[in-house]
Amino acid sequence: MFTYKLDKIDQSVSVQFNGDFDIEVSELIEDEIIPALMNFACVELDFDGVPFVDSTGIGLLLNLIDSLKNNQEDVQIKIKKIQPMVREVFEILQLDEILREKVYLSLN
Repeated sequence: MFTYKLDKIDQSVSVQFNGDFDIEVSELIEDEIIPALMNFACVELDFDGVPFVDSTGIGLLLNLIDSLKNNQEDVQIKIKKIQPMVREVFEILQLDEILREKVYLSLN
């Protein structure tokens, strides 16, 4: 089961994801999470509780980032605490290169 937790401080929000980031979470991302993150100046996406991501999950992540950037171009987005198996997928897909202009991606 996938869950998330929002921690809001002023114009910043941190989202802690827990569970597999795959097709099962698409409705949740699109209907709940994206609207909840709109209009924050700084958004942190915490992947510490995400053991697995598939191609649909990568697409959801890219859609999430694009939605936030389209809503507020100067929003700062950071992806952090990426688990080893998820980090491997990010590296294989070269997400750091794809997202370089849009987010800070902490692969370390």
